[in-house]
Amino acid sequence: MTHKINVIYQDDNLLVLDKPPGLVVDPAESVKTETLVDILRREYGIGLERGGPPATHALALRAGVVHRLDKDTSGILLVAKTTAALENLQNQFKERLIKKEYLALSHGSISESGMVDAAIARNPGNREKFAVLESGKEAATEYEPIQLLVMSSEMVEKIFEGFTKIQLRKLQTMNYKLFTLLRCRPKTGRTHQIRVHLKYINHAIVSDEKYAGRKIARLDKRWCPRIFLHAAKIGFKHPVSGEWMELESPLPEDLKKALSVLSS
Repeated sequence: MTHKINVIYQDDNLLVLDKPPGLVVDPAESVKTETLVDILRREYGIGLERGGPPATHALALRAGVVHRLDKDTSGILLVAKTTAALENLQNQFKERLIKKEYLALSHGSISESGMVDAAIARNPGNREKFAVLESGKEAATEYEPIQLLVMSSEMVEKIFEGFTKIQLRKLQTMNYKLFTLLRCRPKTGRTHQIRVHLKYINHAIVSDEKYAGRKIARLDKRWCPRIFLHAAKIGFKHPVSGEWMELESPLPEDLKKALSVLSS
């Protein structure tokens, strides 16, 4: 599968990309498809010595990718074109100067803004997942409700056509029809942070197979094809000029279509 990547901004020092869903950022033995790092090397020559083999420095190893997004998460991604820019932007992340904002659709009704301040570590029971654990690394996520949304009874019947009355009643009992569109601002950058934190407060993200649970995710995927998580905004200091920059990525069509199933 060939991925088309939109460039939001670029100059001699950096690229700001709009990552499509389904694209893995880093190569790994388990990844058989083309990754973002492969594309950056091929299309932009980032991480390659001119006319030679891959360079050995950090820029080459990650082809300038400053931070990661999960495979099925879409949105803004920073890529450095030079080693100096990479080091500068990574330092901004370490010092928590970079501001990121995500859009997420969660299960249930959230009426007030809040903060989840809970350490995260790899889940000892499943190494592919993360969990809130006291022994973990500090992690904090601010969340703010944008809109409370409902799946109407008519829409439930349409989406879950073929369900028995008992199955439809179960959806009603579990309050499946309630959702909240959220702005999430991670203050730290742990793997799966927003996903783990929203699950921790019992508001898992729609279509999140890892954290919403297989059964719920299977229901979600009837109307939302992938995890409803989008990196919508980023703010940072330009690595050379020091000028504060803020860039946005619009909500992709697949997530807009999923939202159209719900009403306020």
